[in-house]
Amino acid sequence: MAYIRGLQSGDTEVLKTVYERYAPALLGVISRMVQDDYLAEDILQEAFVKIWHNASAYDASKGRLFTWMLNICRNLTIDKMRSRGYKAGKATVMDETRLYEDPGKIYDAIRPETIGLREMVDKLKPEWKELIDLIYFKGFTQQEVAEALNMPLGTVKTRLRSAIQELRTIF
Repeated sequence: MAYIRGLQSGDTEVLKTVYERYAPALLGVISRMVQDDYLAEDILQEAFVKIWHNASAYDASKGRLFTWMLNICRNLTIDKMRSRGYKAGKATVMDETRLYEDPGKIYDAIRPETIGLREMVDKLKPEWKELIDLIYFKGFTQQEVAEALNMPLGTVKTRLRSAIQELRTIF
């Protein structure tokens, strides 16, 4: 609660503390999504600027501070990945085998044990777990997942909704 009040009041010392505490985990998530350390660091910096400027928008009743910051990072990363410049650069070096990487590697990179996410996602059915991995950890859109898994978009949406509902009951 003190972090939130400090950020909202513009306390730069609190921002420094929040950065030191949360930046490594957030950088891990971003890095896994973009597969480029320099770009990940740029996105993290942009995310903290957004966090700093939008601290008043944080609503504790909707989730934890970390979750709010994680969503900001994830959304900025997805925006960057959907940009023309990113797609043009990736088109020349795209390695399609990344789509089917071992999901365990994803978890190791983002250290979800700090928030208990690994245990929750591991309890899901394999087809739900695969969707969560691709969409939330790798930044794929539902349409991209449907195409990659050769599955109707409606099926992806239904399974994703079921997976999220199950995660809510587990949480």
